[in-house]
Amino acid sequence: MNVKISFKHLEHTPALDEKIHLKSQKFTKFIDGKFDVFWTCYVDDGKHYAEIKLLGPQFEYHAKASSPTMYKTLDQVVLKIEKQLSKKKGKWKDHIHHKHDKLVKNEFVDEIEKDEERVIQDKYDENVA
Repeated sequence: MNVKISFKHLEHTPALDEKIHLKSQKFTKFIDGKFDVFWTCYVDDGKHYAEIKLLGPQFEYHAKASSPTMYKTLDQVVLKIEKQLSKKKGKWKDHIHHKHDKLVKNEFVDEIEKDEERVIQDKYDENVA
């Protein structure tokens, strides 16, 4: 995971930097492998804004939040991204289960085809006899 942070109209402090790195670590429970996290923090009209962009080989997520304090804004934007990631992770899990369902379905189709072959064979045996 690569974390890149940019500040606009706001001082870069070690406390904010540390908080952002801690918040970024939460994403590893949803995403395996390499991905980049781009943070942009800025102040506009007295409100603090934070934006996150997650980029990976097969995905891209974006969230933006604002509030009167920067720390509250960081919490809000992380919650938005986590919601997106948990929804996607749920879809990935369901996709895996659908693969298993297809295998079970194929077994049922194979059984039906065998039953049809038996019925055809039985009719053939009756006609021959």
